[in-house]
Amino acid sequence: MKPIQFAIEKKIPGALGRAGVLTTPHGTVMTPAFVSVGTKATVKGMTPEMLRGMGGQITLCNTYHLYLQPGDELIRKAGGLHAFMGWDGPMMTDSGGFQVFSLGAAYGKGISKVLHPADPSQQIPERSSADDGVPRLATIGNDGVSFRSHIDGSLHYITPEKSMEIQHNLGADIIFAFDECTSPTEERRYQEEALYRTHAWAKRSLDYHHNKEDNASRQALFGIVQGGRDEELRRMSAKEIAEMRTMEGAEFDGFGIGGSFEKDDLHSAVRWVNEELPEEKPRHLLGIGEPEDLFMGVENGVDLFDCVAPTRNARSTGTMYTKEGRMRIMNTKYREDFNPVESDCGCYTCKNFTRAYLAHLFHAKEMLGSILASVHNLYFLTNLVSTMREKIIEGTFPEFKKEFFESYTK
Repeated sequence: MKPIQFAIEKKIPGALGRAGVLTTPHGTVMTPAFVSVGTKATVKGMTPEMLRGMGGQITLCNTYHLYLQPGDELIRKAGGLHAFMGWDGPMMTDSGGFQVFSLGAAYGKGISKVLHPADPSQQIPERSSADDGVPRLATIGNDGVSFRSHIDGSLHYITPEKSMEIQHNLGADIIFAFDECTSPTEERRYQEEALYRTHAWAKRSLDYHHNKEDNASRQALFGIVQGGRDEELRRMSAKEIAEMRTMEGAEFDGFGIGGSFEKDDLHSAVRWVNEELPEEKPRHLLGIGEPEDLFMGVENGVDLFDCVAPTRNARSTGTMYTKEGRMRIMNTKYREDFNPVESDCGCYTCKNFTRAYLAHLFHAKEMLGSILASVHNLYFLTNLVSTMREKIIEGTFPEFKKEFFESYTK
C-alpha cells in the first residue's frame, strides 16, 4: 500500500486548479492547503495547539537545520519529529536543496529565489555567478554538496543518499528528493548543468528510498522539478521526474516545484510544469506564499504551498496581511487605533486585541507582538487558501479571485 493517497474532488473549469483530499499516515489534508513552516521543529512563536486552532493542517520542517541541531539521530531516538515537537498531524521535510542556493550562490548577496527585475541587484550577469569567486558556505559537486555549518563552521557533506537517510530519521509523512535550487540570476548554461545534476540526484534519492522498504511504506517521496525561468528546461524536468522509476518500477509519490522564478512570470513557470505532471498526484510549490502567488498557484494546479513569509514578516517588520493589503503596525497612525487588525477576522489576535495594543508591543519590543502578528498572518493565509478550496467546490473560484483583488493591494 502506498504511504499517501490523493483524490481530486472538483476542478476549476478551463484551468488546471483542483480541490482534493490528501491522506497521510498522520491524517488528512484538504487541498489546496497552506503549509506552516517549522524550520527547526517549531513554527516560530506557535504551539501545536495554536496551529490547530487557526486551521493549520500540515507543517514542514527543514532537513539541513535539524541535521545540524539537534541532529537527526537524536530526533530518531525521540520517536521522530511528530513525537519530538508534539505535532500529531501530517508533516513534510524538505531535502536541504534550498540551502545549496542560500548558502552557495546567494550567500551574502541578498538574492532570493524569486527574481524581481525592477531591482538592479537582481539582473542576469554576463557570466554565471557560480564562477564569480565570492566566498560561500556551500560548494556543489556532481556527487553532492559540501556545507560549512552556519553555527560553528564545521564541514559536512550531503549527498542524495545522506539527505534521504536524514529524512528517514526525522520521520515526516512526506519527504523530498535532494536537488539543486539555482539562483534566478544564473544564465541558461548553468541552469541546464544544474538541472541534469538535480535529475541524477533525484534518481539516487528514489533508489535509496525504495531500498529501505520500511521507510518507503510509511513515507511518501516527492521528486522536485527545477529548470529556472526557461520553459524548455521546466517542461523537460517535469517530464523526466514524472517518468523516473527504480529498477523495480517504483516512482515518486508526488512532486515539488522548486525555484527559481521571475516574479512576473511565476504563473507561467508553474503552468508549464503542471501541464506536464500527471494529474493524479499531488503537487507542492516550494517556498511561495504571498497572497497573489497563492491565487496563481491554485489556479494553475498547485495543491500545497509552504513559506516562511507570514511569521518572518510578522516578527521582523510587524507586517500583517489584510484583505486591503499589508499593514505595517509600526506606522504612527496605529498608535491610537482601537480597532482590530481586521474586524471580520476570526483569529485569536483580532478577537482579543487592538491595533493600538499591537503597535505598543512592537514599539516596546515585547515578544508577544511578534507572536500575535504571526497568529494573524498564519490564520490569514491558511484560511485564504481554505476559502479558495471552498470556492472551487462551489464553482465560484473566478468570482472570489476577482473580488479579492478588487480590494487587495500588493
